[in-house]
Amino acid sequence: MAADDPLMVVDSTGTVVEWSRPAEELLGRTADDVVGRPAADLVTDSCPDSGRDTPALRHRDGRAVAAGLRVRPVVRPDASVLWAVRLGTGGEDRAAESGTAVLESMFARAPAGLHVVDTDLRIIQMNPAAQTMCAASAERMLGHRITEVYDLFSPSRVEAMLREVLDSGVPAPERPEPAHSRAEPGRECVLAVSAFPLEGPAGTPLGMAVVVRDVTGIEAAHVRTRILEAVRDQVGRTLDVVATCEDLAQSLVPAFADVAIVEVVDSVVRGEDPPLGPASRNVPLRRAAIRSSGREYELQAHPVGDVRGLPAPTPYSQSLTDLRPRLVALNSETPWLDADPARAEAIRAAGAHSLIVAPLSLRGVVLGLLSLYRTRTAAPFDEDDVGLSLVVASHGALSIDNARRFTREHTVASTVHRHLLPQRPASQTAVETAHVQVFGERGGGGWYDAFGLSGGRTALVVGEVAGQGINTAATMGQLRTVIHSLATLDLEPDELLARVNDTANRLAAERATLPPSDPLRRDPLTASCVYAIYDPFSCTCTLARAGHPPPVLARPDGTTAVPDLPGRAALGTVDGPPFCVTSLDLTDGSILGFYTPALLQATPSAMDTLRRILATTDRPLQSLCDDALYRLRGGTGQGDSLLLLARTHSFPASASASWPLDDSPEAAATARALVRRQLTDWHQPAETVDATELIVSELVTNAVRHGHAPLQLRIIRDQMLTCEVNDGNSTGPRVRHARAADENGRGLFIVAQVADHWGTRYTTDGKTVWAEQILPAR
Repeated sequence: MAADDPLMVVDSTGTVVEWSRPAEELLGRTADDVVGRPAADLVTDSCPDSGRDTPALRHRDGRAVAAGLRVRPVVRPDASVLWAVRLGTGGEDRAAESGTAVLESMFARAPAGLHVVDTDLRIIQMNPAAQTMCAASAERMLGHRITEVYDLFSPSRVEAMLREVLDSGVPAPERPEPAHSRAEPGRECVLAVSAFPLEGPAGTPLGMAVVVRDVTGIEAAHVRTRILEAVRDQVGRTLDVVATCEDLAQSLVPAFADVAIVEVVDSVVRGEDPPLGPASRNVPLRRAAIRSSGREYELQAHPVGDVRGLPAPTPYSQSLTDLRPRLVALNSETPWLDADPARAEAIRAAGAHSLIVAPLSLRGVVLGLLSLYRTRTAAPFDEDDVGLSLVVASHGALSIDNARRFTREHTVASTVHRHLLPQRPASQTAVETAHVQVFGERGGGGWYDAFGLSGGRTALVVGEVAGQGINTAATMGQLRTVIHSLATLDLEPDELLARVNDTANRLAAERATLPPSDPLRRDPLTASCVYAIYDPFSCTCTLARAGHPPPVLARPDGTTAVPDLPGRAALGTVDGPPFCVTSLDLTDGSILGFYTPALLQATPSAMDTLRRILATTDRPLQSLCDDALYRLRGGTGQGDSLLLLARTHSFPASASASWPLDDSPEAAATARALVRRQLTDWHQPAETVDATELIVSELVTNAVRHGHAPLQLRIIRDQMLTCEVNDGNSTGPRVRHARAADENGRGLFIVAQVADHWGTRYTTDGKTVWAEQILPAR
């Protein structure tokens, strides 16, 4: 017989209408014996041999025959319904029995709470685990809703979820819900609630199955993981020690603690080396940061910034002594509170009941202390929390130490930087100067200069080396020294910057030869600079720049402008167009403002603000500098903010004198007489008059012998006494070393011995040979 052939067919009245050969063989009954009779006559109550209390078929001889039967409806052509009775296979029976056993075992032994609820969301069945979780018997739970037997924080949210499952027929995945534990009163827990619908054969909703698991431990682990991720993400982003401590405290509150206090060894804040562990009792700790989730701020026994030692013995001092964490339960009977009355009072006022103290230590040195409190209704810390606090403290200590190291390097670099800059640029007779400089939070390479040149001229310089740290400060010092050295050669600004660029390229080439492990090798050497020379006799300023913004020019009438200076790539670049020089005519009282780009980074309209400030040219220069800083400096940036102001004037007529000279041998005698008369009018001592006569005589004699007309003599009384002889020949003089018998060749040698400085300045009309003497103090 095929598996789908029926043993018999029964009509709607229960009468057998068809009987098969296999049925005859199974029960020993013929079709004549069965057809037309009730099918109930073929069924007995049970089969003793089957081991199951289930109905069986009756054999002709009266014995019971165990057989699993399946009944399926059969629709006839006339729309009447017959019922086909077939034998069930042994495998199906065993599968059904096995499935039933599995379901029963799972329901009875599952560690999660299993509940069957009806369409009114009332419990009709639950397993033992559910009874344990609710601390209630089955009788007390039957007929109640899930939200009634569990003390959920948000029962309405769970009720809405279950109703959605019932209405939509879509299972709801696990959702963590905070609750109060019924099994352990007073303990908060997290329950994972999920549900799926139960339906009848035709898809009719019967209710749903609701699964509730206590995932407090799992959720706590997830929370700890999130806390650790937050600490790693937020702590260490800055290289400031105090800011790092603040980030550490902020990342722990309120996710892990109600109050977090970070204290560091006071020397660490300044970048100094911390003490080796264990720390002594008297090591000063600075309270660097405190964070609380609410009123617990009362726990602040000492203000932020307070420096003091730790009373002993307390968990705080013990943790710094052995560099191990402490988990402490706090109550009114805690004995060590008497050793620190201020902290004890703050703990009581805040309602703190649980404390973790973890040392901030790294490689055996003590950096500080992390104190975590839980207050009022929060669950106390446990040993798992202690483990997390150690990991957090370790990361915090590493970040604090990185910030400390940077602070030390930044302090050293800033100190070197400041000592390489002029402490107070000396104003010249015709140029007033003032400056303001704010170093960036990571240090920088900004510098400025204002120094005198020959002929009463003044050099003005502002530049910036890219980068931070001591290497940048050293490079800045090198370039500043090079500019000073080249300036003594009386080079024009464009030529001077070209030679400074050559020096920068050589320094960059030296970096490229450093070992690959040296980080300086990977830092490109680039710098920007603007160099200007102001001549107070012609009232002109010649400028050249390399990758630096042009200055702001403010005239006495209140108008301002930014000169259009030809640009060129920054110093340290090999390729690029030649440097260009620009000349500006300045009226008396004009102001030139040189700056670094960082000064104008605060606001988009910073340039307009700077021009408005400099337009008030009648104010003191230092007041203008300060006003510009206050209005433009939005915050500490990456670079140095620097502003150098120079107010220009014409040279006083009473402090200089000039005369044309004939191109003749008598010119030297004439020059000596003119100089003597002028120096006498200036009330100069005889020694100065005699030395100046000798210098002038030699310079004029050389101009007559080796130069061309026109000849001109000028003396300038400034901070130095300068003698200048101008002639039309551009060939430069040189010092000769005459032999003992030579009658000539000693002129410049004599000048070099008598004067303090001398040199040659070339012009479009020839050259000027000058010599300077230091005037005696009066």
